[in-house]
Order: sequence, then C-alpha cells, then structure tokens
Amino acid sequence: MRITHQIAKSLREIYFGENWTSVDLKSTLDGVDWKLATTKVNSLNTIAALVFHMNYYVGAVSKFLQDGLLESSDKYSFDVPSISSQADWERLLDKTWSDAETLAGQIEQIPEERLGEIFNNGQYGNYYRNLQGVVEHCYYHLGQIVFIKKIKTGT
Repeated sequence: MRITHQIAKSLREIYFGENWTSVDLKSTLDGVDWKLATTKVNSLNTIAALVFHMNYYVGAVSKFLQDGLLESSDKYSFDVPSISSQADWERLLDKTWSDAETLAGQIEQIPEERLGEIFNNGQYGNYYRNLQGVVEHCYYHLGQIVFIKKIKTGT
C-alpha cells in the first residue's frame, strides 16, 4: 500500500473507525447532544470546541492541497461558532465528517514522491510531516474528548 493511501486510511480510521485503538471520533460522539458538546468541564475545552479545532486544521490542509494557500492561524483554531441547538451541533458534525473524507481523498491523490517536498515554503516541514501530523493531532484531541465525555457521562 502506498504511504499516501496509508495516511488517508489512518485519517479515515480516526474519524470513522476500524483502527487498532478501537476508538474513533464518530462512535465517540454518537449520542453526544449539543448541550453535552457545549458544556465546560472545569477549565477544559468543550467537546464542540475540540471538534471544531480538529476540523479547523483538517480544513486548512485540505484548502492548501486544493489551491496552494495556507490561510489558517492558531489564534482562530478554537473560534467555534455559537452552538445553541441540536441542529447547530449536527451542522458542525456534518461538516467535520465531510471535510475529513475530502482531505483523505486528496491525500490519496498525492504522488508519493511529493511526501518529502517542502510544504508551504518550508515553514512547517515537508508534506509527510504535515499530513501525518494531522492524524496525530486528531488522535491527541480525540483522547481529550473521550475523557471529557467520561467525566460528564461516566461512559
């Protein structure tokens, strides 16, 4: 299997399941309603903020792969839009699933020889580091979401 296909597979697995950790975002968020998603636990980020944050970087890398422009900034990565209903929460989730699948598809199309090339003028290393970094970033925040959900629901 090509490395780019493996990275895309890993991204899909963290979002949709069947990874070796047996934990994925979609299953973890199954049954989480908008109130739970937006409830603070001590000084931790909300589940909604973490989902938005993960997707912010997925979207930024996807846009870069599409048009060569990296227009993201860490200072906006937690600017989750207001979620005041179940419909708002479901819109965020729908966008999250769609954006993850879009990025996975884009990654599959990257010629493997590009993985060592400079990504965005070298500021963030090469393509491999950034693509694999998105997967690692998602696992990190998925762990936080799992703990927050467990604190709030006991499951």
